[in-house]
Amino acid sequence: MKSGKRARLEAQGWRVGSAADFLNLTPEEAAFVETKLALSQCVRDRRAAQNISQAALAKRLNSSQSRVAKMEAADATVSVDLLLRALFALGAKPRDVALAIQKRSVAA
Repeated sequence: MKSGKRARLEAQGWRVGSAADFLNLTPEEAAFVETKLALSQCVRDRRAAQNISQAALAKRLNSSQSRVAKMEAADATVSVDLLLRALFALGAKPRDVALAIQKRSVAA
């Protein structure tokens, strides 16, 4: 958010903060959420870059298309384990996973 907009909102009595502030997350919980978001985005990006449908990825994972859609939407019911399995099924290496997480944490 631009500093001018932030200052105007705060002058009007609004509190400006992050989602972690709003949800009262511990630093560990916030880091976990950011990690899941990074993995989820990486699954979507890799699948799209390889021009693979959600259904095709689901078949590789012995899962369903709707589950892949939930993975890409960072649904809370999706485990980190499943996100990692999807990334590896898409050809990612551990280094790629680490870079995706690092890129997300630098942007946040």
